[in-house]
Amino acid sequence: MVERRLDPVPAGGTSAGAVRAAPSRAARPGGVGAPSGGVRATRPARFRAAVRRVPWWAWVLALYSASRVVTTGILLSFAARQEANPWTDASAGYLDFARLWDGHWYWIIAAVGYPEEIPRDSDGLAQENAWAFMPVYPMLVRAGLTVTGGGSATDFAAVAVTISVVAGGAAALLLHALLRRWMSAGAAMLGTALFCVAPLSPIYQVAYAEALHLALLFLALLLVLERHWVPLAVVVTVMALTRPSGLAFALLLALVWLWRWWRARGGLEPFGMRERVTLLSVTAVAGLAGLAWPGIVALATGDLLGYTDTELAWRRPYLGDVHLVPFTPWWQGAQWWLGDALGPIALATVLLLAACAFALPAMRRMPVELRCWIVAYSLYLLAVFFPQSSTFRLLVPLAPVLGAIALGVLSTGRGPVGRRLPPSVAAALRVVLAVLAIGLGVAGQVLWVHLGWWVDGYDWTPP
Repeated sequence: MVERRLDPVPAGGTSAGAVRAAPSRAARPGGVGAPSGGVRATRPARFRAAVRRVPWWAWVLALYSASRVVTTGILLSFAARQEANPWTDASAGYLDFARLWDGHWYWIIAAVGYPEEIPRDSDGLAQENAWAFMPVYPMLVRAGLTVTGGGSATDFAAVAVTISVVAGGAAALLLHALLRRWMSAGAAMLGTALFCVAPLSPIYQVAYAEALHLALLFLALLLVLERHWVPLAVVVTVMALTRPSGLAFALLLALVWLWRWWRARGGLEPFGMRERVTLLSVTAVAGLAGLAWPGIVALATGDLLGYTDTELAWRRPYLGDVHLVPFTPWWQGAQWWLGDALGPIALATVLLLAACAFALPAMRRMPVELRCWIVAYSLYLLAVFFPQSSTFRLLVPLAPVLGAIALGVLSTGRGPVGRRLPPSVAAALRVVLAVLAIGLGVAGQVLWVHLGWWVDGYDWTPP
């Protein structure tokens, strides 16, 4: 007996086998006379293709622009409730609100420059003065004021905020490029989003030098990863005269040199004599750039310790008249904030947890050069800075850590334990964690503006 195959007959009475045997132009998806459902089925595919054609930089700029809208709303809400203070009237406008705190010092520098000598009191102690602030950002603002012809405080704020916003956008683009060197496109975009909405991200659109410094820093780190040592020397020099970072970057380059030498000794990669000398020379340039501003201050004022004495003036309300002894400020700060017994214990605990974080899988995937930067900059902060409300702002150059956080979020459900979850549950968990991380960033902005930026009566918590 010969088995006969009966193809199912659709409602229209046409055999499916016949349709397969004689396809027509009208039956093809997207062809003339194709069913409307076929056209609908292609629309999601076309949408996904259109999304894929959008260049990465456009997505980054869209993220950055959206985040600036959110942050602007936060700042305006606080500006409307701002009471009169030494810098602004009550209910300040955005530009006036954006030039508080150190922004006032930058305005002084842009308008009249630096004082001829370090101002000191009757006891010979240095007072707070403009020499604490490095020249690249205020001089760039001065150039902008020359072009625009402005000279008022509001004119200054307009130029300063514009420079900061543009530099912040450049920093977002450069950070994304940096993250793409070691993670997927999705993880890099999430890390960039976390950067755009980070608790300290309002600093990208006020009269502070941080956004410009971050752009230069991320460019310098990219040059380190690409091993373009000669242009790196120029970038690091400008960066070190924008915010204090030259000595930390010199330490990074020294660590990279030792790592490359160790790998070359084990036959893992070449590290020729020419590159050794070049990298060592750039390391020296970075170190000299880190010392340049204290030297310039000494030459301009005739005061050898003018810069360090000026920096200590901001520390005097906490500790009184003290000298700068490396690696003692954090010990002193821990005791000042938490007491002689609890303070050192808390400090040791925080340092131990920070060290243990390097053992996390996401941190281990980070390029060695970036991990060296995190170590070098952290050691620099521990050596010279006193912990107070501005410390959170000083941690912003550790932004590559946001990439590790993003990678950890998107790795959820892919580990030995997570693989036991259904794929749909793991994917939903990743989405929830990503949204939670972004939401925490926005909430952190509100908290930081309230505690750090907004002037609330007698305010001893500067940003």
